[in-house]
Amino acid sequence: MDTTIIPSISFRYSAVITDIAALVFVGLVPAASHLFKIPVYYIEPMRIMLVLALLYSSRWNAYALAVVLPLFSFLVSGHPAPVKMMIIMTELLFNAWLFLYFYQKTRRSFLSALGSIIISKVFCYTMYLLVFSMAFVKAEAEITFLFAQLILTLLLSSFVWYIINRRNSRLLI
Repeated sequence: MDTTIIPSISFRYSAVITDIAALVFVGLVPAASHLFKIPVYYIEPMRIMLVLALLYSSRWNAYALAVVLPLFSFLVSGHPAPVKMMIIMTELLFNAWLFLYFYQKTRRSFLSALGSIIISKVFCYTMYLLVFSMAFVKAEAEITFLFAQLILTLLLSSFVWYIINRRNSRLLI
């Protein structure tokens, strides 16, 4: 059974390329944030790499990245804190599972991506509320960050739609 949504190149090479790019990208975010004095983490590099893994790799590689990326970030930069790291891992795993589930049921790539990101974010903030406090949630959910997440969610969902539709139109030719 083929577990890739878009089998562009062989699993082995696409997974290796995706994994290396993900680790480099996520590993450089803290340094870039400090260097440029811009909160680069607003663009959610872990979620971007998860979406790329879902599109260009396998579901199992995406699940592995959902666990490895927060851990790698913690080991490289000390952020996120261990409890927050576990919540982020769970959120990313849930995001990947939801996307694959929604897409399998509906074949609507944009709505599957949009719904999976929004639901996993709601889950994440609910976990923050349960584990930490309302003050933590308010600090995490400042308006600029939420606006950036909204834009990123729409862009990622549009990207997923574009890539999957492009693939499907090539199959019809």
